[in-house]
Amino acid sequence: MAFLRFKDVRIAGIAAGVPKRVLNNLQNNNISVDYSAEDYVKTTGVIERHTSKTLCTSDLCFEAAERLIADLQWDKSEIEALVFVSQTADYILPATACILQERLGLSKECYASDCALGCSGWVYGLSHVVSLVANGDIKKALILCGDAKKRADGPGDPLFGSAGTATAVEFCKGAKGLLFHFGTDGSGYDAIIIPDGGSRNQVSPASFEEEVVDGKITNRMTTRMNGMDVFSFGITVPPKSIKRLAEHYSFDYLDADYYVFHQANMKMNNMIKKKLKLADDKVPECMSHFGNTSSASIPLTIVTQLKDKLTEPKKFICCGFGVGLSWGTTAFETDSNIVISDLVLVDELS
Repeated sequence: MAFLRFKDVRIAGIAAGVPKRVLNNLQNNNISVDYSAEDYVKTTGVIERHTSKTLCTSDLCFEAAERLIADLQWDKSEIEALVFVSQTADYILPATACILQERLGLSKECYASDCALGCSGWVYGLSHVVSLVANGDIKKALILCGDAKKRADGPGDPLFGSAGTATAVEFCKGAKGLLFHFGTDGSGYDAIIIPDGGSRNQVSPASFEEEVVDGKITNRMTTRMNGMDVFSFGITVPPKSIKRLAEHYSFDYLDADYYVFHQANMKMNNMIKKKLKLADDKVPECMSHFGNTSSASIPLTIVTQLKDKLTEPKKFICCGFGVGLSWGTTAFETDSNIVISDLVLVDELS
């Protein structure tokens, strides 16, 4: 059973960055060959999203990290670990974490590693960083998490937006720490997939040929989903994971102040909320104005929806779920000293 408990560690701060460029789905006349833009927005809840023609995930994470480090007044030489979580790395190799270590001006003795996960990635990456910090050998660390694709205005899924986030974790003797539950069902690996571009199906001219899948114009280098399988997974697994975590560590999940879920689809998240019998004001959402931002969606929601509500300790339950298929749930308590930075709007690269 993949349950983990870490003590003596706290989340010190969270920041997020998004491209300035906004695309409105209600103004997209080519959103689908089968239904209108209005119907798409009603079904998914995604009104608009931030995208870029020039920015990579690392650019957005860099800007978020710079803002957060400054707001925390951390000495960069004391940051001893950096984990980068994304499905859109700068290169096949080297690891983007190595590039960000140099770009941020961190110590050359900094632990740096990539984690190639999507929707569950923030929870997984958080567990990686927390495990490094919990025994006190490493005192301060960052998880940089998100997804972005440089894109023109051609074929693209109107569900997805771009975002990069930074979460700061530090050793703190006596802190309550974090609880985790994880799971994986690799039999559903192709439920959310980019078919071409890896070693299995290498890039060819055919990879970029336009085709219509589920009413959307796409190609084999863009994300595609088996909608019914993903929906069934999304409304079934997260509630079970949250309940299993609470049962395993003997706490009442209904005592949390906020429940932050991966921002996948409004209808899906509303059903999760209903199954868990959660009040609307305890379940913030940001997908209406940012879309599905993959592994960035949980910290992005905290930054954009809860920044002014964390002046005193709050109990959180966060659950990421999706591509893999994989899922992760974490429970933690923020203290009154947590730093939530203002959202960074990032200019296009010149």
